[in-house]
Amino acid sequence: MPDVLLTVGTRKGLFIGRRRDGRWEFDDPHFNAQAVYSIGIDTRRRTPRLLVGGDSAHWGPSVFHSDDLGATWSEPPRPAVKFPQDTGASLERVWQLHPAPAHSPDVVYAGTEPAALFRSEDGGESFELVRPLWEHPTRDRWVPGGGGEAVHTIVTDRRDAERLTVAVSTAGVFRSQDGGASWAPSNDGVSAVFLPDPNPEFGQCVHKIAQDAGDLDRLYLQNHWGVFRSDDAGARWTDIGAGLPSDFGFAVAAHPHRADTAYVFPINADSDRVPADHRCRVYRTTDAGGSWEPLGAGLPEDDHYGTVLRDAMCTDDGDPAGVYFGNRNGEVYASADDGDTWQQLASHLPDVLCVRAAVIG
Repeated sequence: MPDVLLTVGTRKGLFIGRRRDGRWEFDDPHFNAQAVYSIGIDTRRRTPRLLVGGDSAHWGPSVFHSDDLGATWSEPPRPAVKFPQDTGASLERVWQLHPAPAHSPDVVYAGTEPAALFRSEDGGESFELVRPLWEHPTRDRWVPGGGGEAVHTIVTDRRDAERLTVAVSTAGVFRSQDGGASWAPSNDGVSAVFLPDPNPEFGQCVHKIAQDAGDLDRLYLQNHWGVFRSDDAGARWTDIGAGLPSDFGFAVAAHPHRADTAYVFPINADSDRVPADHRCRVYRTTDAGGSWEPLGAGLPEDDHYGTVLRDAMCTDDGDPAGVYFGNRNGEVYASADDGDTWQQLASHLPDVLCVRAAVIG
């Protein structure tokens, strides 16, 4: 069983776990009293670099990095992510830290609130605004949702550094084929049942996107009502929610190696944000959404009310895959066998906001 690094961002700090020889151990919390909404694990280096978006109520948001698995942390002397003065905007939060694939070894993307994409070429120590998305002609018609307006998901293509996909709440999916020089809405087939026109060009409330391991043009999307799949890199989406107890939810993750395999955590409803049927269950598809199976071995059997947020479920890069999720009850669960069986790793943590894991060593 390989060693695994598990990072858990909560509303009051970062918790780091290590699995060694099949046993889990957790450090004392890092960034006490700071909300940690974003974590990136950059495995392109000999020792993984950890990137953390911290949010201090006193000092404001910042991006920290560690090159020794969290033993020490560095913060740049100037803000790593800062809006240019001419935008008239100020950083509210870093929602996403996404190391690019190996073809771009020092590139890291950051998604922020207000909704913007930033790019780093020095491993996440400094970032520049990707202006074409910020200046998109539809921007003045983007309307913040209940969770604000943010770029919260970034998908890069390991075949082509020019292909980028982002999800914006509540503007929907936007794609670039030229490295961010231009962007187009990409929401065809994604419904917006909460709008007068349920099929707009943009304005969907996309909660998360994940990329298939086998077919990189295949994407899975969890919407504010609706689970969808695209087989053409987001040009067109198809509803695959049949067979789930609810198609509302926040999180979606893909298996790191097995094609057509993805995971969701259904929530009852937007007006009742607890696990579907009050059951703590991850649902897995192994046929690209043609069918779904509940995964509950080792998870609580009693009524359960822990909501899993959009970045609070992930997979590592093992095979079989580790699958992980945390919830707003402060519980963290892990599976070492593709989701077949689970164990609880932590309880009574602050609200879990994001979870990231990687095989190391």
